Amino acid sequence: MSDTPFNPEQPGSLVEALTGERAEATDKELAEATVREGADQFVETAGDPMISFSHVNISFNGRPVLEDVSFQVWHGQTLCILGRSGVGKSVSLRLLMGFLKADSGSIRFEGQELTSLNEEGMNAVRKRITMVFQNGALFDSMSVRENVAFALRERGGLAEDQVVQIVERLIGMVGAEDVEDALPASLSTGRKRAVAIARALAAQPDVVLYDEPTTMVDPIIARRLGNLIQRLKKQLGFTSIVVTHDMRFAERLADTVLFLHEGRAAYFGPLSGFMASTDPNIKRFLTLDAYLIPSL
Repeated sequence: MSDTPFNPEQPGSLVEALTGERAEATDKELAEATVREGADQFVETAGDPMISFSHVNISFNGRPVLEDVSFQVWHGQTLCILGRSGVGKSVSLRLLMGFLKADSGSIRFEGQELTSLNEEGMNAVRKRITMVFQNGALFDSMSVRENVAFALRERGGLAEDQVVQIVERLIGMVGAEDVEDALPASLSTGRKRAVAIARALAAQPDVVLYDEPTTMVDPIIARRLGNLIQRLKKQLGFTSIVVTHDMRFAERLADTVLFLHEGRAAYFGPLSGFMASTDPNIKRFLTLDAYLIPSL
């Protein structure tokens, strides 16, 4: 997917998903589909995992941040990384992107060891894995529309009317229609995050990493973002890792859950097992989350 031009005729392509009839799935349909799939969650796909962390360790100034952390993500799955602040959730994403280097352990993407790659090698990986940062990391001099269109135009292979249609659909999906001509400096934090997600998806990566996508985002936008992530997974087979503290968001998206506690993987497995866990740290996390974050 990384170096192949978009093919408007290819089933399941971004063009079909964002300009065709299949993009009109309602919130109710998406929710019902999620419930139907719940019983099949955590069925491992045949073959090797797409992403694998094995006994990963990293410390900052002598303080362990991740200790002996292992997990896997298969193609098309959504992994939600949960835990309290400061337990290494976002560090895991930065290790996968090569922004940080592990002290020890193995990190693999489609069987390729990432810990030994130089910057050139990691740049090739980053064409297939994209990250949505909390601050959005948008181009300040470009409008919302131009930011979302940037990756489509840079890659090529689409007529301008197709670019316009996809950009309009993505902007609409994240609820930014009223600011499509605005510059990032004029947007709220939540709006910047929404536009950043639209831009990341327009690049048609194989894997999308989301760092706290619902932090400082109102419930309406949070629901739209959850629907968007779920829709792109169903229609295009996107693989996603979502760092979040929001259990309502995680329950909507997760195939598997990694719960980090004091730098260690206290739980890795299906969402149902996490919710039913008797581990006191998990129960405390779920109780606190239910108290602080009312249901929508």
